[in-house]
Amino acid sequence: MISTRPYLIRAINEWACENDLTPHILVNALGEGVVVPTQFINDDQIVLNISPSAVQGIELGNEWILFSARFSGQSMNIEVPVSAVLAIYARENGQGIFFPEEDGTPEPDGDNDEINPVASSQATKKQEKPRLKVVK
Repeated sequence: MISTRPYLIRAINEWACENDLTPHILVNALGEGVVVPTQFINDDQIVLNISPSAVQGIELGNEWILFSARFSGQSMNIEVPVSAVLAIYARENGQGIFFPEEDGTPEPDGDNDEINPVASSQATKKQEKPRLKVVK
């Protein structure tokens, strides 16, 4: 069964763009297959602006997020497995969704915190310190 994660990423991205907001993804930079500029990694994570004005040729697939972007004037092809995306949110208001870290096991049938982003983010807040930083 395909994870709900890629569908939720595409939905939040579309919502942000339609509302003239800037979609950002928080990525586990140490995830297998992640190709990002290492100089911008902080605490093993990287925040990437995926708005249409910041990237070229973006593909939001079920397994991979692929695009080209400029970092310090240098063009780079970015490759992010969907499983390495920890969150997608709008820069302007922080609204979005946090994802639980995937451990390679299939998603259980029935209730799933990914379906209820409010419950998921509230559970995350109770269990650990928030990981997102305000990016301006």
